[in-house]
Amino acid sequence: MTAEDIRAGLFTRQDLGYRDFHSKLVPTLEKDTVIGVRTPDLRTYAKELAKEDVSLFLADLPHKYYDENSLHAFLIEQIKDFDQCMVELERFLPYIDNWATCDLFSPKVFKKHPEAVYAACLRWLSSAHTYTVRYGIVTLMKWFLDDDFRPELLEKVAALRTEEYYINMARAWLFAEALAKQYDAVLPYLLDHRLDTWTHNKAIQKAVESRRIPDDTKAYLKTLKRKEKK
Repeated sequence: MTAEDIRAGLFTRQDLGYRDFHSKLVPTLEKDTVIGVRTPDLRTYAKELAKEDVSLFLADLPHKYYDENSLHAFLIEQIKDFDQCMVELERFLPYIDNWATCDLFSPKVFKKHPEAVYAACLRWLSSAHTYTVRYGIVTLMKWFLDDDFRPELLEKVAALRTEEYYINMARAWLFAEALAKQYDAVLPYLLDHRLDTWTHNKAIQKAVESRRIPDDTKAYLKTLKRKEKK
C-alpha cells in the first residue's frame, strides 16, 4: 500500500470533535497537522495494515500528520522480529515531534530482549533529540522498574541535565513511578538532592497524586519538597 492510500484511510476515520480536543492536549502541534482519529481506531487500523505490505508508508518520513506518526508507532508495535523492530524504531525516533506519539507505543517484543532494550535506552538518553531521550526514559520506566529493575538506571536518569520540559517531565514521571515500585532505592535521591529542584518537586507531586502510595508516605514525601532558587 502507498502512503497516500494509508493517509486516505485515516481521513475516513476522522472525528473532527476529537481533533479539536486532542490538539489542545499537544500544544507543540499545529491544529492542521491533526486529522483526528481516535486511538482505538488507530490501533485497529494498524492491525489491519499489519497484514499488508506497509514498507512504503514506513519509509515515507517525515509524515505530514500527527495521526500518521501515531499509526506508524502502532505498526512498529506489530513487528514480531526484534531486529526488524529495532531497525524501524531507530529510523522513526528522530521524526517524533510530540510527547503523545512518544509515549504511545512500546513493542511487546521488547519483553524477550531486556539486555538489548536496556542498552538501547542508555544510548537514547545521550541523544541530542528531545523525544528520543524521552522515549529512552519512558521505556526504562515501562520495562525496568519491576522484576527487571536495575538500580543504576536511576543514576543515569538523575544525571541528565537539560532545560527541555518534555525530558524533565519524563524524568519526574519515572521517579514518581519508581517511588511506587522501588521506594527504598529512590528515597536517597530525594534525601541527598541528586535531582535538580524542579524535577525533584515534580516527582514528589506526581507521587503524591498516585493511588499506589500510602497516605503516610505521601505526607512524608511532601516534607521533602525543596524551594526553587530565585
